[in-house]
Amino acid sequence: MRARLALVSVSIAALLGASACTTTDPYRSAPQRNNTGTGVLAGAAAGALLGYLTNTSNGEQGRKNALIGAGVGALAGGAVGNYMDRQQRAMEAELSGTGVGVARQGDNLVLRMPADVTFATNQSTIDSRFLSTLDDVARVLQEYDRSMVDVIGHTDSSGGDAINQPLSERRASSVAGYLIDRGVMRERLFVQGVSSRSPIADNGTPAGRAQNRRVEILIRPFTG
Repeated sequence: MRARLALVSVSIAALLGASACTTTDPYRSAPQRNNTGTGVLAGAAAGALLGYLTNTSNGEQGRKNALIGAGVGALAGGAVGNYMDRQQRAMEAELSGTGVGVARQGDNLVLRMPADVTFATNQSTIDSRFLSTLDDVARVLQEYDRSMVDVIGHTDSSGGDAINQPLSERRASSVAGYLIDRGVMRERLFVQGVSSRSPIADNGTPAGRAQNRRVEILIRPFTG
């Protein structure tokens, strides 16, 4: 799934490296970036944030190394399940009634954001009415920072891959860029668009196509 990656814009990486500073929060395992001025980042990043965002490597091990280097402590043993249980309850409490589904898959969480509440038709700019929901997601991700975050854009099968692939990438990038803008550490993220290749419902029906148009956020415990 991760074979198809694109490099993150060098200018974005330079901007972060030049302007980011850190503060200490006693409730989190790592120093937190002060993202003052990153409103510019979210706008510039749309369509460019693809692949692993570590600045040092575009692979999974590079992401893990970046988290270790940032002081994020790895989970182990029974702490993994307990940590993800608490993160799941926090997400469910924040997202109740928003239209975003929270599913548990083993020790992983999947947030499913239907396109009809997240974006206008065929657009990748986040609907302003959905921003408060993403604010809630970002707050929980910051509180539970010992996890890795995959943001994946999906479409239905209408229109063909030439349209759907870039649309799925832009939508995933928009969500990821907004989370970064709200303080989620970029090194935690992997961003990808997969067009219509991973349906969760029947593309032969309107209801099925509506379910397939989505952005998913996969949250996995960081175990080093």
